[in-house]
Amino acid sequence: MRALWLRIKAGHAGSLDPLATGMLPICLGEATKVAGEMVAARKRYLFTVALGSSTASGDAEGPVSATAPVPPLEWPAVEAVLAGFLGLQQQIPPMYSALKRAGEPLYRLARAGVTVEREARAIELSELKLLGLTLQTLELEALCSKGTYIRVLAQDIAARLGTLGHVTALRRLYVEPFEREPMQTLETLAAERARGAWPALLPPDLALAGLPAVHLAADESRRVQQGQHVVVAASSACGRVRLYGEAGSFLGIGVADGCGGVQPRRLLVPLGSG
Repeated sequence: MRALWLRIKAGHAGSLDPLATGMLPICLGEATKVAGEMVAARKRYLFTVALGSSTASGDAEGPVSATAPVPPLEWPAVEAVLAGFLGLQQQIPPMYSALKRAGEPLYRLARAGVTVEREARAIELSELKLLGLTLQTLELEALCSKGTYIRVLAQDIAARLGTLGHVTALRRLYVEPFEREPMQTLETLAAERARGAWPALLPPDLALAGLPAVHLAADESRRVQQGQHVVVAASSACGRVRLYGEAGSFLGIGVADGCGGVQPRRLLVPLGSG
């Protein structure tokens, strides 16, 4: 992380399209162990769809590949179409994506003019709102599950409206559970470090706010950190849980059986250890 003058491991939680702006959570050090939780979280996007034309990439990064007339559109009719996309559905990932086939990213194959079959994946749209409508554009906001390609969604919406479409603007407003957290740019972080200031980092367990918490006594905490199974009489949690030591320190992720039993799964190394 050169922007922070740090020599520690770092990872991001969910890539952004080249066209996109917005939130990209970054995990540093031991917090990289919870990055997978954020990748699985819902995301909210604001995007604009240009109607009447399509591109191979599904966005304005690629040249126009086809055109079609745009039928007259009325706000209620468009909202009715959008309502049909809510809930669980299947979506075929685009060729212009980082998904791999035999170790090769699909976008490289697409740039070479190669198209391969892609298996549809389950996604879920919790919200899909119409914010603006003109003769040639839609402005939309979506809250969606992991694995949702907004470019494909835009193309599918345009198709149901009887035309073609591609994304011309895309912004990720937030990744749950960070909807109320301010965003920083690499430039502002570098400027702060140049002034000798240290940017405020969020605690790693904030990414796990949706998991129940299990608090351990001193002996239980010691055994968990050794990878042992423990029984916490006061806990009835079931499934993945957040584990905390006696002093409230975050230990990592465990799996609870609903009867008090807890098995550690992904532990963080305490600061200063080793």
